[in-house]
Amino acid sequence: MVQEWWGTAVGSALVVLSLVALSGCGRSAPPPLAPGELRVIADEHGFTPMSLPLSKGAAGATANVTFLRTTDKTCATEVVFPELSITKELPLEKPIVIGIPVDRARTLTFQCGMGMYKGALVVN
Repeated sequence: MVQEWWGTAVGSALVVLSLVALSGCGRSAPPPLAPGELRVIADEHGFTPMSLPLSKGAAGATANVTFLRTTDKTCATEVVFPELSITKELPLEKPIVIGIPVDRARTLTFQCGMGMYKGALVVN
């Protein structure tokens, strides 16, 4: 009788653990990209994508790039553009839109505050 109960308890626990694992532990995926949206995700692996192409525009033109941090398990809690003197906090699950100048061809690097994770926006 105890063995029967133990087998049922273990089986039930395995079913629950499987459901939790399949559900992503309650974390939701980032929302899908809107048409024309440029997005960089900050997570435990750094920035994704690490390189993002931007189209060159007229003088004074900017492109909006959205940064979204999806986990607390990262040092990418802010994004820094050294060349542009821009530093923005990346609150968890809150999209942060940054206007990037695209008036000339160049590569603009960005990084986390500690410089461990890096990426680039390539203006062509």
